[in-house]
Amino acid sequence: MRKELHHKGWNEIKTNDSWAIFKIMGEFVNGFEKMSKIGPCVSVFGSARTKPDDKYYKLAVDVSAKIVEAGYGVITGGGPGIMEAGNKGAHLAGGTSVGLNIELPFEQHDNPYIDHDKNLDFDYFFVRKVMFVKYAQGFVVMPGGFGTLDELFEAITLIQTHKIGKFPIILVGTEFWEGLLDWVKNTLLDAFGNISPKDLDLIHLVDTAEEVTAILDDFYKESQLSPNF
Repeated sequence: MRKELHHKGWNEIKTNDSWAIFKIMGEFVNGFEKMSKIGPCVSVFGSARTKPDDKYYKLAVDVSAKIVEAGYGVITGGGPGIMEAGNKGAHLAGGTSVGLNIELPFEQHDNPYIDHDKNLDFDYFFVRKVMFVKYAQGFVVMPGGFGTLDELFEAITLIQTHKIGKFPIILVGTEFWEGLLDWVKNTLLDAFGNISPKDLDLIHLVDTAEEVTAILDDFYKESQLSPNF
């Protein structure tokens, strides 16, 4: 890093940053224009490393198909693994299948189940994350890694701080998520008091596709479908 800074003058770095603003603006404009036309959708997250023969890949296909049957489209990160399973379930059920791809040095590549006119590419994680949150009527979070946890905790934080409207956050897979939720309750809440008891009410833990759609249906009996900010 220091070597790189030595080769580039500070003013040159500031100039490059200024020009990057236009690229960032372009990603936001393109994303808003395309995503504003997709209708009510649910974002499905999970590991890019999950194989098609894994039980959670198969469950993600089922969950996404049920989401479509309940009247929603599906948004994923557009890559392999659980993302592919989410788009596959939506595609097979005849629903809207959106992919928000990101340029990465490994793991990420387009999956074949995204609607051809709903396949968006991003260079910036933060722009992509805005699209996930703004146009989702709910988050369905399958087992995943750091990226999945990042999306999960950002959504909880934005709802907790009232920066966006409340929507269902559904964790799928008790065996995977139970330990994390125990730590949140026992350590963050009980031991250190770093969250409020009501914050735990933002999260649902389920194991079946039927439970996912039941939570969505119950929530939207009383709430209006709309972008979140």
